[in-house]
Amino acid sequence: MTKEGVEATGRTLEEAIDNALAQLGLSRDQVHIEVISPGRPGILGIGAEEARVRVVPLEAYTPPGEEGPEEGVVVKDPTAPEVAKAVEYLQEILRLLGLRARVSVRAPETAADGRGRASAVLDVAGDEGEDLGILIGRRGSTLAALQHIINVMINRQFGTRVIVTVDVEGYKRRREESLRNLALRMAEKAKQTGRPVTLEPMPPAERRIVHLALVNDPDVVTSSIGNGEARKVIISPRRRPRPSSRS
Repeated sequence: MTKEGVEATGRTLEEAIDNALAQLGLSRDQVHIEVISPGRPGILGIGAEEARVRVVPLEAYTPPGEEGPEEGVVVKDPTAPEVAKAVEYLQEILRLLGLRARVSVRAPETAADGRGRASAVLDVAGDEGEDLGILIGRRGSTLAALQHIINVMINRQFGTRVIVTVDVEGYKRRREESLRNLALRMAEKAKQTGRPVTLEPMPPAERRIVHLALVNDPDVVTSSIGNGEARKVIISPRRRPRPSSRS
């Protein structure tokens, strides 16, 4: 069995998944399934396209771009010099923007914090009456850009790959809770209807939260489909093996 997972094809999506499971010697509740292409039946066999999936053992599964340290990334203590410098850079940006806000440092605790990947979380809190919405932007886009800039600056200075997470007024924690609740609701819908539920496109960090929210649910399985900004999570009811018939 390869811990990196396998790719497999089939005439249908279910057949492709079964082929991959056979190669790994695992069952569905032991793997994460990524749909590369759902395939299409064609007309009378003409124009048909095989389904293709990538199946990874859960013990080795890394939600796209988020779980665990990336290659070359070093996870350090929140008291590391890189973190202290990140705080300095962030405070200077806040000053230049004319925002009255404080920065505090803590260890990552949750998926939204970047636990297992980030060295620290830099929490930004505004002084009384200060609106920090400008730092968050639409669906956190400005906050993501701010975090990227801070990380580029510290890594250029120190020549290492240390990552910090930047949060503003607890935005990422609230978004994480919202996504977890969404994942649980959509999982129930998938169970009740017996049909897969496809969520809206999400960035890697948010897809990771959905995957992890349901990774231990015995009745559903999550997969990913699409590319780049159009990438989505699919929540599917877990197919149960049919009882063998006895003569």
